[in-house]
Amino acid sequence: MTTRTAPDSRLASVLRFATELIAWVGTPWAIAPHSVLLAIVSVVVLIGLPTVFQTRGDKPHVVVPVPGFVTVLLVLLQLVAAVVAAWFAWPTAVALVVSVLAAGCVVTEQPRWRWLLSRQAPPAPTS
Repeated sequence: MTTRTAPDSRLASVLRFATELIAWVGTPWAIAPHSVLLAIVSVVVLIGLPTVFQTRGDKPHVVVPVPGFVTVLLVLLQLVAAVVAAWFAWPTAVALVVSVLAAGCVVTEQPRWRWLLSRQAPPAPTS
């Protein structure tokens, strides 16, 4: 029997959301001294892509359905953005904390990622 919704623990959700917030703040912070336009684009990309592209069963409302591997790649994009931005924009101690947070997120995301990657294509809507 396969699960129709993602196995997403509260801890995984909290760590993922915290890392996303750090990416949304840290990336433009790190880029803005070089290009304000790229800083704005980074926020649009980091917030906009996961908002528009989602895997059915992972979120209650899906705008544009995509296979699970796309959702995993979008989460990885957020994690990498948070860690890289932290190392460029903030003191070493903060960057270390962000790196540990991202590593914890990767560990807690494993059940969800396995579920997302095990799905061949988004299921058809059941309305």
